[in-house]
Amino acid sequence: MSVATPTISPLRQRMIEDMRMRKLADKTPGLNPIESLSTRQLNRAVHAATQAAEIDKRVSMHTLRHSFATHLLEQKVDIRVIQVLLGHRKLETTALYAQVATDLLREVVSPLENLHSD
Repeated sequence: MSVATPTISPLRQRMIEDMRMRKLADKTPGLNPIESLSTRQLNRAVHAATQAAEIDKRVSMHTLRHSFATHLLEQKVDIRVIQVLLGHRKLETTALYAQVATDLLREVVSPLENLHSD
């Protein structure tokens, strides 16, 4: 007489894996979308990444937001898109980042320069 081995259906296997992931997410900061990272946890992650990258300058969350916005501007992403990504209510707040994107500003050609005098 042979003992039947219980088989696990793919659906049941998926459910078990999902339960394991939720349990892991509950214990791992940042993996649970309901309980996001705290400011302190984010700052610690930024400082750890700064040390790992051997960056000597002072780096903060604001530095990352500022760099993100500046790089998007330099890639010619519309400032209104950047406004939404940063969660700014006023375009003027996002426009402050444009003051730093001087490389982009240097590339702008005035329409007057394109006029040809005949």
